Amino acid sequence: MQKWNFILDVKLCQGCNNCFLACRDEFYKNDFPPYSRAQPRHGQKWISVKQQERGQYPRVDVAYLTTACMHCDDAPCITKSDGAVYKREDGIVIIDPEKSKGKKDIVNTCPYNAIFWNEESQVPQKCTFCIHLLEEGWKMPRCVQACPTDALKVVKLKDDDMAALVKSENLERYRPETGSKPRFYYKNLYRFTTCFIAGGVAFQDTDECAEGAIINLKDASGKVLDTVKTNNYGDFKFDGIEKNSGLYTIDIECPEYSKLTVTEEVSECRNIGVVFLERR
Repeated sequence: MQKWNFILDVKLCQGCNNCFLACRDEFYKNDFPPYSRAQPRHGQKWISVKQQERGQYPRVDVAYLTTACMHCDDAPCITKSDGAVYKREDGIVIIDPEKSKGKKDIVNTCPYNAIFWNEESQVPQKCTFCIHLLEEGWKMPRCVQACPTDALKVVKLKDDDMAALVKSENLERYRPETGSKPRFYYKNLYRFTTCFIAGGVAFQDTDECAEGAIINLKDASGKVLDTVKTNNYGDFKFDGIEKNSGLYTIDIECPEYSKLTVTEEVSECRNIGVVFLERR
């Protein structure tokens, strides 16, 4: 059986919120029985874009993480809802708007805070994967259709084929420790969840950018973790470093100049500034 899955490339998401607006346009004031009641005007984000700033001026970047119902295979909302929430054979999790009426406690079962309470209709609500459109022949939900950078996609695959895609594309689940086995996967998730060490290199004698300098990143044991070269501005960056992961050594080398070593304790993103190499 083929099942639906979301995939978000964090590197491509620009935080435009088109996905949220498309979802609101589709579901505000619109009932789609037997899958959903209309969204209220305020207070619900069936798809949400989180923002994470990293680094210190001037070496700063921003990452965006789109989240929605993860349509989990071991969804707590299903096990704790007494039949009011169910998973379809195609992997989509649905809150029955009739059986769930008055059951506000369902909202708190979601580890991703993706379920909302509709006070007027007295029902819990969330992303339905636009199942009403898929049943009409659509190939994707409205949020995916509205994404201008193709950061958000959906695929419908057998579990074995999805597992192969996860491996080949280095896809990850966000907060896998929840144990709910979400069907929402992320590419380049490190942009949102990890740290970087960045800086610049210049020549002391000429005060020019040190393009092509070789930079080695080492852990506390002296093992080389990564090697990069400075760009034409003399800048370098090591990304994907775990937060609070300890002490790192940065060795900087360039022909005709003395080797320079910098040590940094990494609890969050670090900008080491511009360092100057002295001619030998």
